[in-house]
Amino acid sequence: MRVAGAEAVPLWHRDKDLKQVDAVVLPGGFSYGDYLRAGAISRFSPVMESVIEQAKAGMPVLGICNGFQVLTETHLLPGAMLRNNHLHFICRDQKLRVETNSTAWTADYEVGQEISIPLKNIDGRYVADERTLDMLEAEGRVAFRYLDMNPNGSLRDIAGITNEAGNVVGLMPHPEHAVEPLIGTGRTDGLGFFTSILKKLVDAR
Repeated sequence: MRVAGAEAVPLWHRDKDLKQVDAVVLPGGFSYGDYLRAGAISRFSPVMESVIEQAKAGMPVLGICNGFQVLTETHLLPGAMLRNNHLHFICRDQKLRVETNSTAWTADYEVGQEISIPLKNIDGRYVADERTLDMLEAEGRVAFRYLDMNPNGSLRDIAGITNEAGNVVGLMPHPEHAVEPLIGTGRTDGLGFFTSILKKLVDAR
């Protein structure tokens, strides 16, 4: 967030106080070891009570990788995340297509724009029933789709989705790992997530 010009405020999972932040990013990783199911235990962390409440009230929330898994477990986003169809951890740069720029986190992208950001997961296969998938498609709530190859078996090549209001977005790839030209592949395709939300917050004031 500092790269985009914002101040990052750390939040502890045991605290309910969100410290008056303007937006929340649920990061990737392996919360509680993912021993039960990816994101299933994190969903009950005290801080998530406040995140759920504020998200329903309109606060922007971005879930990345394990954060996306947590958002599905809280039902802030529909569907579920399962083990990759090839049963292996995957770590690669992944090409995506931006399907909507009407969310708080995607406004700085163009619809149809192709971006490449790192993907790192073993429980990254997005699934939902056909009715839910059709609803997401009809309402323009598929935020990102995998291009060239489907790395984990996600239904309809879905890499990320949004809630109906557009303030909550979840995706499996890691935009925060593609924001500086001097690290990784040197691409900055993920920076748009953070410039988008900053403009949204400034416009709201």
